Amino acid sequence: MRVLVVEDDRALGLFLQKGLKIEGHEVEWVGDGETAVEHAAQHQPDLMVLDLSLPRLDGTGVLARKERFANTSILVLTGRSQLEERIRCLDLGADDCLLKPFSFHELSARCRALMRRRKQFESPVLRFGEVEMNRMERSVLVEGAEVELTAKEFALLEILLQRHGACCSRADLLKEVWHVDPQSDTNVVDVYVNYLRKKLAAAVPVSKEVGPPSVIETVRGHGYRLRSQRKGPARDEIEPMEWAQGA
Repeated sequence: MRVLVVEDDRALGLFLQKGLKIEGHEVEWVGDGETAVEHAAQHQPDLMVLDLSLPRLDGTGVLARKERFANTSILVLTGRSQLEERIRCLDLGADDCLLKPFSFHELSARCRALMRRRKQFESPVLRFGEVEMNRMERSVLVEGAEVELTAKEFALLEILLQRHGACCSRADLLKEVWHVDPQSDTNVVDVYVNYLRKKLAAAVPVSKEVGPPSVIETVRGHGYRLRSQRKGPARDEIEPMEWAQGA
């Protein structure tokens, strides 16, 4: 899973990052609350391990902004032993609390438990803008029109839908969809993004008044994200996507 560790103690933050990476997770570490909110909103991690005592914005302030990363599970780390404080965190949106000092093995077990719970109650239907995917039925609809996708195209769209409009890097897509080295010198991601764009656009007739349906947008130097633009400009006003140049 993709984990964001938010801890202002550098030694502890790096320790947690290294330990969770050894267990096979993709882990980022940040040291303050404002950076945590921005990172989580942009990347939509599966899990946030959140310390309460943070500079710039404390942990409760981060929890108060959870609507920006609503699908991220949150494990709070705290040295505050008061029961009322833990209840407050849970009411603000935390999924679990762990008192300091703690065993890394217990933290790791709690992370696994949160992910099991997440998967158990996860909806089989993903939606963003005009695109709807039913993972149980392996079907995709764009404004009610069915789109036929290959297995790789389906997996690619699934990852983008899970990010809810946040950017997904080429490295992430190579690893999660094609299971290859993220540093591989290949343009397979760009090629399949282009296939997927064409199929999504072809599913619904384009109107000059409302523009095309959801598209996959190139984020220069970073990767791709879904964008809903039915209320946006007409097709000939939209900046072309630079998939062929690998932008």
